[in-house]
Amino acid sequence: MSGKLYGSQAGLPFSSALRVYEPLEAFPEDQRQQLVASGTRSGSRAAVETAELLASLGRVTRKGGDPFPTGSTDLVRITRVPSGDRNDPDAGRLLYCPSQLVIRAGLAANALMEGIHGPLADLLIPVDQRDRHQARIDRINASHDAKRVHTRASTWGIPFSWFSLFQESDRKDVVESGGRILTVRVWASLTDALDRARFAVANLALAAPDLDMLDDLTQLTEWLELFHVQSMVELDYGAVADKVYPDESPMDVRLGIECLAEGDMTGAAAAYRRLASRWIPIRQLARAS
Repeated sequence: MSGKLYGSQAGLPFSSALRVYEPLEAFPEDQRQQLVASGTRSGSRAAVETAELLASLGRVTRKGGDPFPTGSTDLVRITRVPSGDRNDPDAGRLLYCPSQLVIRAGLAANALMEGIHGPLADLLIPVDQRDRHQARIDRINASHDAKRVHTRASTWGIPFSWFSLFQESDRKDVVESGGRILTVRVWASLTDALDRARFAVANLALAAPDLDMLDDLTQLTEWLELFHVQSMVELDYGAVADKVYPDESPMDVRLGIECLAEGDMTGAAAAYRRLASRWIPIRQLARAS
């Protein structure tokens, strides 16, 4: 049943994520045992995704109207960096990505309050509920290193700046079921992702300093610099993968930036048109009735 729920997600917005997985030593000592235990308890990756979906649906429908996670449990995703030993496919180093739902829910609520839907958010999330959730965040900030938020999420499409962190040769996991692509996950080492982001920032700063993507990439670079050097970065397409994969967006973003740096406006425009033809229809679904 849970697997079917993860596979369907009918009627829900397309949601994608950019995640950083860190080695255990990157976390505070008092958090390491909890991470290992939570990761072992969470089970397979599909089980983690299903549990997160069920928890979010449960918060929306629970009595009292409080949509915030309580932090009583926190899901942990685990990945293994391959060791290169063909005789032992299970060898390699484990990396951890805690969901940090309490902190992320608070950030999302703040963004909603500060955006154009602020008055509506006031009605949906009463002040007393926001105050209770802020108290949860304060407790976490007092006990753990909460500066590194390991997950960034996006609905109805993937920000173009995220694609600058990846290349066609990076490892990919294509998850399929019943003839549908449930998601595609692309992996890059933190050092590779940072090198690519810095390359993009340097070239856009010279060639197109007014481009919004430059601000996005600058913030992305500063975020990645917070993490352990032996971390991995994962782009998880989510359900939108079934609409766009196979996807050449990382190549189109890279070519567009290179063309701008070389003064080739025609090439840059062509790369943008390819991106727009692929992603604008997805983003328009957010406005569909």
